Amino acid sequence: GLSYAWIFNNNTLSVQEDSRRFVSQETGNLYIAKVEPTDVGSYTCVVTNSEAEKSVQGPPTPLTLRSDGVMGEYEPKIEVRFPETTYAAKGSSVKLECFALGK
Repeated sequence: GLSYAWIFNNNTLSVQEDSRRFVSQETGNLYIAKVEPTDVGSYTCVVTNSEAEKSVQGPPTPLTLRSDGVMGEYEPKIEVRFPETTYAAKGSSVKLECFALGK
């Protein structure tokens, strides 16, 4: 199986200790909520195949903050994929997710 991790400014990004960041182990996508100045830097994705005992790094991607308030070409959008009706047993927990996506 494949696993995904990210390197931030040449250090492994530990998302388990950070409630604002999430790495999807399904797609490898890195999600950052409420981007802050400390998030500015270089991000590199690392994909590991445990069976082959091999890892590959993608190219570094810089994250910069815009000070003019203009979002640019890829404005964030809310992506929701809820079924028309959601059923739950009384007393159970339900988790519904939605993501704000953008570049």
